[in-house]
Amino acid sequence: MIPEIGHFALILCLALSIVQGVLPLVGAARGSRALMAVARPASLANAFFATIAFGALAYSFYVSDFTVLNVANNSNSMLPAMYKIAATWGSHEGSILFWSTTLAWWGAAVAFSAKRLPTDMVARVTGVMGLVGMGFLLFMLFTSNPFLRLFPAPAEGADLNPLLQDPGMVFHPPLLYLGYVGFAVPFAFAIAALISGRLDAAWARWMRPWTTAAWILLTLGIALGSYWAYYELGWGGWWFWDPVENSSFMPWLTGTALIHSLAVTEKRGCFRIWTVLLAILTFSLSLLGTFLVRSGVLTSVHAFATDPERGLFILAFLIIVIGLSFLLFAWRAPTVGLGGNFGMISRESMLLVNNVLLVVAMGAVLLGTLYPLFLDALNAGKISVGPPYFDAVFGPLMLPMVFLMAMGPMARWKETNLVELARRVAWCFVAALVVGAAIPLLMGEWGHWVFVGCTLAAFVVFGAIEDIRGQIRHAQGSFFAKLARQPRAFWGMHLAHVGVAVFIIGVALVKGYQSERDVRMFEGDTVTVAGYTFTFNGVTNERGPNYTADRGDFTLSKDGKELQHLYPEKRKYFSSNSMPMTEAAIRHSITGDVYVSLGVPSSDGGWVVRAYSKPFVTWIWWGTILMAIGGFIAASDRRYRAKKKAKNASAAA
Repeated sequence: MIPEIGHFALILCLALSIVQGVLPLVGAARGSRALMAVARPASLANAFFATIAFGALAYSFYVSDFTVLNVANNSNSMLPAMYKIAATWGSHEGSILFWSTTLAWWGAAVAFSAKRLPTDMVARVTGVMGLVGMGFLLFMLFTSNPFLRLFPAPAEGADLNPLLQDPGMVFHPPLLYLGYVGFAVPFAFAIAALISGRLDAAWARWMRPWTTAAWILLTLGIALGSYWAYYELGWGGWWFWDPVENSSFMPWLTGTALIHSLAVTEKRGCFRIWTVLLAILTFSLSLLGTFLVRSGVLTSVHAFATDPERGLFILAFLIIVIGLSFLLFAWRAPTVGLGGNFGMISRESMLLVNNVLLVVAMGAVLLGTLYPLFLDALNAGKISVGPPYFDAVFGPLMLPMVFLMAMGPMARWKETNLVELARRVAWCFVAALVVGAAIPLLMGEWGHWVFVGCTLAAFVVFGAIEDIRGQIRHAQGSFFAKLARQPRAFWGMHLAHVGVAVFIIGVALVKGYQSERDVRMFEGDTVTVAGYTFTFNGVTNERGPNYTADRGDFTLSKDGKELQHLYPEKRKYFSSNSMPMTEAAIRHSITGDVYVSLGVPSSDGGWVVRAYSKPFVTWIWWGTILMAIGGFIAASDRRYRAKKKAKNASAAA
């Protein structure tokens, strides 16, 4: 009965999406307030029934209802409860349902907060989101119904992929989907602006917090996925340039460019066309990622489907949405105008160059991701594009971007005096050079790329300090009063930039100084990595809720002092015929991680052991957290919350 309720709720969602997508847009075109008023209740009702549908599927997983084909293929009665719930979005069908539900939630959030927005803008934004949701609901109901029944029902389910039986599965996909799908909101704002011709500061102010919110969630989702891969796959890698990883990274790059472009559009009225283009491009890349993951064209641990019918449906939907969006852009963009002028040396010019670099970097990642697919489709052979390509192409593009990111806040809007800017930048760069040289010397081994990375990171930090100093230099009051007067967006920007600096330091040091050893060990053997000594104390057998495990015991010591015991595992799941799963043991510290994992046993009683030293690797994820917190602080700025200001802006528009 519950699955049927969920299925019926999806049908109602489809009907409501049609109403939401058609009537408000017609009403906005005709100036009919009655039709435009449909947008808010339709969006809220759509979110309500989508939540019911998702709840019905989650309940079916929770009670192990194996009469539902999706549950039988992706769950098991022995599966812990939290993984049963996570399995709801761990399958192809469930992930599409969660995608659609998330889109409905975003639409309802816009409708709920839309009292501050003009009625016609609300109608167009929610209408566009309704049309996008309609496409995904049609795809789900006709090719990927999550509620299909299975009779007779099997006595037991096939189980969730062991790789996904991890706490990361509970949090990583929801955050990623919320970010992915959240870019539908700025996309809808962009399409609404092209239709109405309203691309002003008020429009940018309405759009900016939604864009930042989606960016924050996508940042956290990518970071959590990176950390999950780091500890789960057993060899300490934190980024693999996997095609599906790239599919989430590409909209993050253009989304970052969009945030900065919106800042310029809001403050100076510039970059209007560029902002609209970035909004369309970012959501288009989100749809492309959906196609890559669910079409079967990729072989990846992230990939869900291999059904050509599903792939063709998504491809057709992708072409329609992206094609119509760019056609509308080509038609309406000439009427929008370029906005205000600015000098060659200005904050606007630096932001523009950085935006271009981010888009070019996205293009490089896109080429490396899709080129092997094109060759394969043309029967021109199979090639693999891996880290060497991405490191060689992506890395150099980031160097000037980070440099300009440090300089940008110190430059003035519209036009900057070059001599004044050089004077402010000089001490920052000299201090950065000193710090950049000191770090590899303190690490005991010189590395050119470590020096470059640490210098740029320090330059970003010193640039933020100089900008803060410049902002408060002429202000009245005490030092702390001067700091308190600065808007939240100002502090959020600098905190996010410092997060980038922390991330860069983590990447530079772990790439420059990581150590690893793969050895065969017997009980009582020791191995030393980067000054840490691992003593192998043997292996015991352990039993989990749905698996058995060989559990290693290692004593970690340094300079003759015992630090702690590490317990890596090799797990074999009862219901899975897959290879045993590796669970690494990690000692975390602010200066880096010590990492050990069990490989395969040998016939003579030994074990292959992988031991790693990862200096400052956790700074990678602390940096992303700082970026997200900075984004949150910026999005909570008073100008996005003050009703009076919003009303005044709407009246002026």
